[in-house]
Amino acid sequence: MPKLALLAAGVLSLTGIAAVAQTVEDPYLWLEEIESARALDQVKAWNKATEELLATDPKLASYESRARAILDDEQQIAAPDSVMGDLVANLWRDANHKRGIWRVSPLAAYRAGAPEWRTVIDVDALGKAEGKSWVWHGADCLAPAYTRCLVSLSPGGTDADVVREFDLGTGTFVDGGFTIPESKNSVAWVDADTLLVVGDFGPDSLTASGYGRIAKLWKRGTSLASAPTVLEGVKTDVAVNPYARQDGDRRWTFLDRGKDFYTSEVSLLAANGTVVRTPLPEDASFEDVIGGRLIAKLQSPLGTIPEGSVVAYSLADIEAGRPAAPELVMAPSKSQAIEEVAASDNVLWVKALDDVSGKLFALRRGADGTWAQTAIPLAANSTVHLLETAGATDTAFVTVEGMLMPPALYAVTPTGAPTLVQSLPAKFDAATMTVDQRFATSKDGTRIPYFLVRKKGVSGAVPTLIHAYGGFRAAQTPTYLTGQPYRAGPLGMFLVEEGNAYVLANIRGGGEYGPEWHKSVLRENRQKSFDDLHAVAEDLIRTGVTARGKVGISGRSNGGVLVGAALTQRPDLYSAVISGSPLHDMKRYSQLLAGASWVAEYGDPDVPADWAFLSKYSPYQQLKPGVKYPAVFFYSSTKDDRVHPGHARKMAARLDEYGNRFYFHEYLEGGHSVGADHAEDAHRAALLMAYLKRELGASK
Repeated sequence: MPKLALLAAGVLSLTGIAAVAQTVEDPYLWLEEIESARALDQVKAWNKATEELLATDPKLASYESRARAILDDEQQIAAPDSVMGDLVANLWRDANHKRGIWRVSPLAAYRAGAPEWRTVIDVDALGKAEGKSWVWHGADCLAPAYTRCLVSLSPGGTDADVVREFDLGTGTFVDGGFTIPESKNSVAWVDADTLLVVGDFGPDSLTASGYGRIAKLWKRGTSLASAPTVLEGVKTDVAVNPYARQDGDRRWTFLDRGKDFYTSEVSLLAANGTVVRTPLPEDASFEDVIGGRLIAKLQSPLGTIPEGSVVAYSLADIEAGRPAAPELVMAPSKSQAIEEVAASDNVLWVKALDDVSGKLFALRRGADGTWAQTAIPLAANSTVHLLETAGATDTAFVTVEGMLMPPALYAVTPTGAPTLVQSLPAKFDAATMTVDQRFATSKDGTRIPYFLVRKKGVSGAVPTLIHAYGGFRAAQTPTYLTGQPYRAGPLGMFLVEEGNAYVLANIRGGGEYGPEWHKSVLRENRQKSFDDLHAVAEDLIRTGVTARGKVGISGRSNGGVLVGAALTQRPDLYSAVISGSPLHDMKRYSQLLAGASWVAEYGDPDVPADWAFLSKYSPYQQLKPGVKYPAVFFYSSTKDDRVHPGHARKMAARLDEYGNRFYFHEYLEGGHSVGADHAEDAHRAALLMAYLKRELGASK
């Protein structure tokens, strides 16, 4: 009988563990063999034990059924994936279309809230016809005609994909058209007969992170192998990526040589075919093009222009080799962070966070070179996402939502009130709940915001789940409580409905307050983000929201580093830990899949000085025998080719070795997003709710 998180007697032993121990330091390297028989046998045994244990929850099936109904509900926001002239494109997934249908509607009908959809590609049907487990990775249609598209499809949901040319008019793949074989491709249209392609071109064509480092200019009718190289990065770069923007009648094409995760050299492919380096600072981020100007966001001060500002450069000057000075477009206030930027034909749209609440601005450039901004009236204290823009009409499509407010889609213009395009009905009774923004004080005195949701009238300490991320400039904004698959679907809703509390913590490392909020916890300063999480947990205990023995934490991907460190540092504080697609072995992370691309965030474990600070918190190395740790729930995907599934496997194995309970669920498909479809996402939400009930007593 397995012990895995667990049954009262017995221990789930590792398959042949004594026979496969490879080193004293790490006897579990064999679990890094992603699809070896022995590793998968172990994964299947852990999966089975977890499924059998949690199947005893009498409400498991009802949680899964309700989660599936929410995720498959046809009353979803049909978010625009792209606006292509007078068409809007959308990928739609529901119960009958697990992998989705790519469809288009006339823009006017879509904007009026009565879209007239035409299915272009049925991903499920295509996969069945071709004998492939296709997962949609998007389509790039060439402006301004938008008749030819580059469709990206991934086998099983990995980051690697196949790119195929598609004719939007006929609804068929182009016979003899552009086709790029499976790899972590990056491609952009230069014109109807020319592509910029980065991919796997054979030996020595990839970076240490596993991405392409060579950009080729591929002409129709020639072989990709013979295409000339226009830019070449080095092995230690993260990647080279091409992209293009349509600006009126001119198509501007760029090449980005990513030197590390946060610095890059951005170059322009000039009309004469030469590659011209732009004056963009290496740590700035390219955002868009409007009116012949390159728009970028600064991560560091530039002269008198403060960090976090949006700036513009003349593309004509760059192409001609003339000096191009930056002009200020918008500078954030002290409480703001500029998060999203997109251009329509004549308007630059900027979404900012103000104490983690969304604000939207429309900016126009005057003849004197100054940019005037107009604030768009949207719901206060909400989360705003800038989705797409419609060029000629200078329209932006945005969603507005809150933890207790269902998402609504609006079409906005620089003048006039926003027009409601679509709103969703409530999925739960928000009148019975409250949401508050609070602030905890971290160890160094920094105020850390967090959002708390619970039922009205709740008295006394209740089980509480804190979700956090804390890295890569990714702000965590409060979304509707049914959540997203990234946050385990409607898990938060289940918790609050049953009298518990759900918390979203805005710890440092994200982008909630601009560049410094992120930079302050890079590399040797990572401990500050862990301290922030501890501070939120302790604040919830101090204020009586919860109590020791009732605090759970959740983190995914980079959040796995966070919750892994929290687990090992404060096993006294946390009683449940959800670790999704996690990084845990910081000694080997840079050698596994895309790990080398994150050295700028964490440090390089192969450099002794860096390992000195990494080793102080690396979760896998910090586990100690004789310590009772909370029972962790690991979830991941075998097909994750970004964060290696070996991180979760080895962490589980070591916990087991030291006599600790754990839960484990590894999907065989799905990639880094874990669930390949809504069925898997719903099942995970149900399992996690059953887990929290066992470990925190999170039930009525």
